[in-house]
Amino acid sequence: MENEKDLNLFEERKKTVFEFIRDKEYRPMRVKDIAAFMMVPHNEIQLLFDIIDELESEGKIIETKKGKIVTAESLHQYAGEFKGNGRGFGFVNIEGMENEVFIPANATNGAMHKDRVICRILNNTGRRAEGEIVKVLSHGMKHIVGTYEKVRDYGFVIPDDKKICDDIYIPKGKNLGAVDGHKVLVKITKPPEGKDNPEGTVTEILGHINDPGVDILSIIMQYDLPVEFPEDVYNEIEGINETIENEDKTGREDLRDVIMVTIDGEDAKDLDDAVSVKRLENGNYELGVYIADVSYYVKEKSPLDKEAYKRGTSVYLVDRVIPMLPHKLSNGICSLNAGEDRFTLCCVMEIDSKGDIVSHDIKKAIINVNRRMSYTVVYDLLTNESSPYYEEYKDLVPMFKEMENLRNILFNKRQKRGSVDFESEEVKIILDEEGKPIDIVKRERNVATSIIEEFMLAANETVAEHFYWLETPFVYRTHEVPDEEKYEKLQLLVAPFGYLLKGSSKHPKSYQQLLKQTKGKPEEALIHRMTLRSMKQAKYTAENGKHFGLAAEYYCHFTSPIRRYPDLQIHRIISEYIEGRLDENRIRHYKKILTEVSAQCSVNERRAEDAERDTDKYKIVQYMQDKVGMEFDGIISGVTSWGIYVELPNTVEGMVSVKELDDDYYEFDEEHMRYIGENTNKTYTIGDNVKVVLVRASTETRTIDFEFVE
Repeated sequence: MENEKDLNLFEERKKTVFEFIRDKEYRPMRVKDIAAFMMVPHNEIQLLFDIIDELESEGKIIETKKGKIVTAESLHQYAGEFKGNGRGFGFVNIEGMENEVFIPANATNGAMHKDRVICRILNNTGRRAEGEIVKVLSHGMKHIVGTYEKVRDYGFVIPDDKKICDDIYIPKGKNLGAVDGHKVLVKITKPPEGKDNPEGTVTEILGHINDPGVDILSIIMQYDLPVEFPEDVYNEIEGINETIENEDKTGREDLRDVIMVTIDGEDAKDLDDAVSVKRLENGNYELGVYIADVSYYVKEKSPLDKEAYKRGTSVYLVDRVIPMLPHKLSNGICSLNAGEDRFTLCCVMEIDSKGDIVSHDIKKAIINVNRRMSYTVVYDLLTNESSPYYEEYKDLVPMFKEMENLRNILFNKRQKRGSVDFESEEVKIILDEEGKPIDIVKRERNVATSIIEEFMLAANETVAEHFYWLETPFVYRTHEVPDEEKYEKLQLLVAPFGYLLKGSSKHPKSYQQLLKQTKGKPEEALIHRMTLRSMKQAKYTAENGKHFGLAAEYYCHFTSPIRRYPDLQIHRIISEYIEGRLDENRIRHYKKILTEVSAQCSVNERRAEDAERDTDKYKIVQYMQDKVGMEFDGIISGVTSWGIYVELPNTVEGMVSVKELDDDYYEFDEEHMRYIGENTNKTYTIGDNVKVVLVRASTETRTIDFEFVE
């Protein structure tokens, strides 16, 4: 505990020193002059030097050649993360800057993908600032995953991550016995310098590229996803009861007589949420959303909590789930399994015929779910009068009908305020027993999935608004207004389809209207994707920043604490508030940590999404490998200076290289995203229906190459 106090004191002093150096009245001075000016006691001089060293290592300050301390910003230098590109150049993402800084290939100065760097901005007159890397502060990748290739008595590792542009040189005796085709982990021992490749040592052999499961394992290692739980976590969960019989039930309302169900996919095992709906005498609806009380079992700063924070989210890969919490909790005592008593945090809302929530109650409860339902069964019961499931669930059918009515009311209210609904076509990749992809099918969205979506949205908004007005520290889900530049680009992209974006980028209704116009059209999925790309990514924040896409004034993630850390974090705050434990000390504690918690959760969410996308991409390429030479109908989904992207009806996307357009000289019209033949006036534009032949599907580069069929 003493160490924590020391750390807090250090951070407070560091903040004070940095604010002093940033002050407009500050003039560059040496450290000893800063000590004198700030009247630092003699016994704390070393602490000041330590603070200066740390601020310098973070890239916030710089010591000049004359030994004077200045902010990095005053010299047009900024700390940020370097994002590499396979063609040698890269970008630096700087906090507080809207656009990334472009770094040409000759100005990376040894920086590699994900390194924390200091970059100097050299030119800020164009659309995007341009700069150079001045210093690498720390390496972002603990290890690099790649395929080993032997060359005489040395070798090279070809990185799986194509943002790393150089192969890694492995000197003699540093390959751990790897042979051609082995997937390996490499530790960088020497960064790239001039024309020299980075140098490294093989630290682990994952298996041969053709061994079952090695492909996905490589992606897991590439993203540094923690798979096994540490021993102290397993030791902790041994003491957790598998029932709530002997647990303290004080302060909880007994709702075990309320009829409620869970509705999930058939293969779901971690059941976070249960729902109930009934009509009240005044004609209003009572909606109950009951969420697993994970915070009861995962105590702050416990080994379980530290590991959950490190993971941030469960990761759903094509062939496995990497859970945030061990199965004893995620599939056991925390999962709202039918017929089992469970602890929950719940939000019970009274909703009128307009969809307005006229009253609500957020409380701790004990529940017992009546039935575990699937989306398929509920959908069939609501749409098929002669449903084979009717006899089994006839007692619940009236409630399902009321759920559908309430879903329609809530959905219509959201539509009126301008909420944007992305009915993106999610795909499920079917694998055989050896992990080989055998089919790609679209996931069905129907009224049953929409019921749960609407109910969860209502609970998330209600909880966020409740705690916003209480002015307690909280974690919100924020979706910022899109950039005007991206809005204008989207206008150009949809114009060839005959669509017009009306209104302003500042209001979601302009996007909503566009998507409504595409309903049922062949280009619907494509325009949905283009619209989504034009928006900013949602993130977690410690301040309420509103949710643009949902047109919501207040929004948070409350409904999935088994698989998302932000939900678990706010459950802790909600419980403390309900129990009267949220005193000044706890408020001060949360104010101190929540900005960092929100940022870390956003980073982990991105990592999980990237890993999920990469595993899908790999398996899709693998699925296409035995189809080389086959012809397909497709639609042009993207046009770039290096090629034309074509999407097939099953959502598989590949590229026709510009080099393959050999029947004419084609000019790239960037403004209208099209190619025009100089002699024939033939055009290739986004949205065009085309026929292509598959010429290559490479799992090494994770790319699919097409050619146009004349």
